[in-house]
Amino acid sequence: MLNSVTPAFEEKLRQLLPEAAFKDDTVPYLSEPRGRWAGQGLVVAPGSTEEVAEVVKACADASVGIVPYSGGTGLVGGQLMQEGPTPVVLSLERMNKIRAVYASENVLVCDAGVILADIHKAAEDVGRLFPLSLASEGSARIGGLLSTNAGGVNVLRYGNARAQCLGLEVVRPDGSIWHGLTRLRKDNTGYDLRNLMIGAEGTLGIITAAALKLAPRPVGIGAAMMAVSSPSAALKLLAMAGERVGESISAFEIMHRAGFDFLAEVGPDIKQPFGEIPEWCVLIDVGLPAGLDPQNALEGLFEAAFDAGLVTDGVIAQSHAQRDAFWHIRESIPEANRRIGSISSHDISVPLSAAAAFIARGKQALAEVGEFRINCFGHLGDGNLHYNVFPMQGHNRADYEVERPQVKRVVHDLVHEMEGSVSAEHGIGRLKVADLEKYGDPAKLAMLRAIKDALDPKGIMNPGAVLSQRP
Repeated sequence: MLNSVTPAFEEKLRQLLPEAAFKDDTVPYLSEPRGRWAGQGLVVAPGSTEEVAEVVKACADASVGIVPYSGGTGLVGGQLMQEGPTPVVLSLERMNKIRAVYASENVLVCDAGVILADIHKAAEDVGRLFPLSLASEGSARIGGLLSTNAGGVNVLRYGNARAQCLGLEVVRPDGSIWHGLTRLRKDNTGYDLRNLMIGAEGTLGIITAAALKLAPRPVGIGAAMMAVSSPSAALKLLAMAGERVGESISAFEIMHRAGFDFLAEVGPDIKQPFGEIPEWCVLIDVGLPAGLDPQNALEGLFEAAFDAGLVTDGVIAQSHAQRDAFWHIRESIPEANRRIGSISSHDISVPLSAAAAFIARGKQALAEVGEFRINCFGHLGDGNLHYNVFPMQGHNRADYEVERPQVKRVVHDLVHEMEGSVSAEHGIGRLKVADLEKYGDPAKLAMLRAIKDALDPKGIMNPGAVLSQRP
């Protein structure tokens, strides 16, 4: 049974931490990007691993829950606790140092509170690349990105956050510190604790530092927007691109015309890449080694795809600025979605060969529920689609509260039927706990619960996230 933060407990924390660790304005820490929930809690921001350990030990002794808070960009409610005993909200923002860069090893070691964009800059300063990339990189912090096993646009080539991490430093639920901040590429000495913590969403411990993999910076970088006749044609284009440029494809994003319509309706303002917006288009990004011309590669791909009837139009970036403009379009779509206000948003994945059928069947299934606008876009290259359902023009999401549960159920039932996942890259948080219980394999759920009970027997770590709280 968890206890709430009391004045006496707060005073104890004030004796353990400096005044700078306590926040006067707690509002930003108790809300989330979609505005659906409000959290609660005493917000503290330790400045070191040792201070984190002190806070965790105090919480363990008093049976007070801890909600780890990173950049606050999560979309499934993992960073806030709306109900139950008042917890400690533990922000990592003051732990924001790059500890070391080993360029010859392609390794960067940093605190968990470092913003992703700052990691990109530190890697660039030594001629390297940290490939994890997503729209919120200016505010998302690496601890949260690892805790959710974030994906982003470069998964096709470089993998999820898990694939880009070598070692971790973690404060365990009893306040002890696991010193797993290894830079080794091979270490076969028992259970893989690093990968257990990555994706655990702060339910097994608090990541305080990470050793990250860097990569060589591609010399020839190029991008193209190509209009395709259908999602099926986009998948064939992906296969053709793979045959022509191999693993040099960094990203392969699909976008529906609805995304461009939303941008025109509510902004942000963008420069349209086509004279007439197609029903479907893809954004292809490539990074080639020295000696290969990305424009020639993309032009050759377009010509072959056009001859095969897969594409009908295309624009190939002629400069870095134009490539950035293409990506600005893609990264502005989530903001336009937010301004419209979705009825129900879905971060799903299906096997690549099933993606086109899912898009077609999803539209048909939702038409039986009601009349909606669907904006399907995302990381087609790795099977991850953001399949979001919106009100018709002249309405807002509040008008569809009755239909909302049914919309979500229809989409997730179809994903499960097609052997997909109802959480591709955003995590479970608190939003999808019931979905995990409904669609998860019983043996998997039993193992998850056993791990949670073994490592966090008091249940203080991010209570109610990923797994429902014990009664």
